[in-house]
Amino acid sequence: MSDDAIQSRMTFAVEIARQAGELIMRYYQNPELAVELKNDASPVTVADREAERLMRERIGETFPDDAILGEEFGEKAGTTGWRWILDPVDGTKSFVHGVPLFGTLIGAEKDGRAEVGVCRMPALDEMAYAGSGQGCWWQQGDADPVEGRVTTVDKFSDALLCYTSSGYFSGSSQSAVFDALQTGCRISRGWGDCYGHLLVATGRADVIVEPALHPWDAAALIPLVREAGGHYLDWNGRESFESGNGMSVNDALRDEVLSIVQQHITSNSHASQAGLVGGA
Repeated sequence: MSDDAIQSRMTFAVEIARQAGELIMRYYQNPELAVELKNDASPVTVADREAERLMRERIGETFPDDAILGEEFGEKAGTTGWRWILDPVDGTKSFVHGVPLFGTLIGAEKDGRAEVGVCRMPALDEMAYAGSGQGCWWQQGDADPVEGRVTTVDKFSDALLCYTSSGYFSGSSQSAVFDALQTGCRISRGWGDCYGHLLVATGRADVIVEPALHPWDAAALIPLVREAGGHYLDWNGRESFESGNGMSVNDALRDEVLSIVQQHITSNSHASQAGLVGGA
């Protein structure tokens, strides 16, 4: 695969993430914003739908033969082997409550491997972006991008752990995993959804573990964390955005955190049940 194919898609993803963020912010903290519930009981707004439409239109103009998978409008087939995976508002529950910890996720995978990822936090005006072999870059406001790197903390007892919701663990029959993680770390904080993974990729947190994820919650995160020197893994230790669960972790803690999760996992996990899966 050519570096040009990755570079061009990464640059383009940054551009459309900015455009989507500007659209989303027109609805942020609007008291008249209507909130609907989807079939899985997760919330959705006009901001989610319009932002995804915008991204799909731009992709169709620039990479018309690439496939697209989005949270709001499903899948469009392609012929190039490339597929864009879109979550216009990851953390809609935060968004509708006026909390700034929501983001736009844009991933691009080629033949099943996540190659490009962008996570933009519109209300915080910060973004991380990465492409395979291109590094991970973190930009705040109009400042020059700096390299994103994971921490070097090498003991979980010294780690800052993030998670999205303790209820996602109990609802997916994985309370034992959550309890073990909370007990074993130094600090735990519910800075979740994509923001927690962004914190790991930029060296502000050491690990985030999530029991319930869709592909659009995860695909963009893999290149970010990988290029920052860490790992995005499912609970079996595979780099996958289709497993229904996941974690971002620095390199030094990878084996210890994975061991804790696997020692306490319950076999009858229901990570995909209604209302649990991340991004809501």
